[in-house]
Amino acid sequence: MKKALIELGKSLAEALVIVILIVSVAYAATGSWHIGFAVESGSMEPNMQVGDLIFVQAPHRTNITPYEEGKILNYTTFDDYGDVIIYRPNGYSSATPIIHRAMYWVEAGEKMPDGKPAPHAGYITKGDNNSGYDQPMLGVEPVKPEWVVAVAKARVPYLGYPSLILKKGF
Repeated sequence: MKKALIELGKSLAEALVIVILIVSVAYAATGSWHIGFAVESGSMEPNMQVGDLIFVQAPHRTNITPYEEGKILNYTTFDDYGDVIIYRPNGYSSATPIIHRAMYWVEAGEKMPDGKPAPHAGYITKGDNNSGYDQPMLGVEPVKPEWVVAVAKARVPYLGYPSLILKKGF
């Protein structure tokens, strides 16, 4: 019995070391404890599907290129110009992050898509499958850089479903 408990303890310690190594390598590679996000809605179709797992990089580890700049530079991600960002709407830490494309940057006071002046500088964002920009449609302000949780880098179909099932029970 004592020998079995010692073996179990060794196995658990090995598993813990492996998990710590995987998490450490992922953090070193991405600069973020959030290495991936599951797509929860169809707002980014056809470039991202519900249930896709999106691997990300910390925003401080990369430059965010909005759609308008990406078009000039011929820079694309996820089959369209510019970067896809994951952000907290209006900076609320309790809000579910939104995965949408950074379309362009506005300075404080510049006109937003709804014609109103921007309350502060930030990104104007839009889902690839949405007819309008997030700022008037979702009632969010321009996305301040500090509200950006991550920048999308790669997509794995279906791998996000376990997370969605645990989160929403579908």
